[in-house]
Amino acid sequence: MKKVYVLLFEGYADWEIGHALAELKRLGQFEVVSVGFDEKPINSMGGLHVKPHQTLSQINFEDILLFIFPGGYMWEKGYSEHVMNSLLKELDKRNIPIAAICAATTVLAKAGILKGKKHTSNSLKYIQETVPDYSDGDNYIDKIAMADQHIITASGLGSVDFTMEILKMLNVSSSEMRNIWYDAFKNGKYPDDVEHSA
Repeated sequence: MKKVYVLLFEGYADWEIGHALAELKRLGQFEVVSVGFDEKPINSMGGLHVKPHQTLSQINFEDILLFIFPGGYMWEKGYSEHVMNSLLKELDKRNIPIAAICAATTVLAKAGILKGKKHTSNSLKYIQETVPDYSDGDNYIDKIAMADQHIITASGLGSVDFTMEILKMLNVSSSEMRNIWYDAFKNGKYPDDVEHSA
C-alpha cells in the first residue's frame, strides 16, 4: 500500500498537520513516513524532538500516496530552492497529490506548481510579498483551504479545512463520516450517535 509522506524540518509548525496525520492513520489506516533534509533529529515549533524516518534522497516516488508540507519560518528565512523545486516538479509531473499549508504554499508558488491551478495561502498580499515573481493572482481563491487537480493549499489558520480537503481527495471514509468529523472539530458539535459515526 502506498504511504503518506510528510516533510519535517527544524521549526516546522506541528499543529498545522496534526489533524491530517491523525485522521490519515485513524480513518484511512495509512502508514505515515516522515522525511528530513538529512538524518539529524529536529525540533518542531512546539518543541517536539523528532527523528525523520528517512531523508529526501531516499524517497521512492512509486511509494507516495500524498506528500504533505507543513508551514514554518524556514520557508520565509531561506531554504534550498533547487532541492525543493526538483522534488515538487517530480511530484507534480507524476500527478502525486501535494498538500501545503501556511508558508509552504509559497514554496509551491516559487516552484511554479500553482500556475493554472486554483489555490490559496495566508492571504493574497502574503503570497505576493513572499514570492516576488508571483503572477497567478487570478487563480487565488480567498478561502481557508482549496483543492484543485492534485494540489491542496491552505492558510495557516485552516488546519481542520486542510485535513478535510485531504480526506476528500484521498476518499478517506464515507462522505457522511467526513462531514461528522468536520462538524465536530470545526464547529464543536460532538456526534450524538458515536457508534453511527465510526
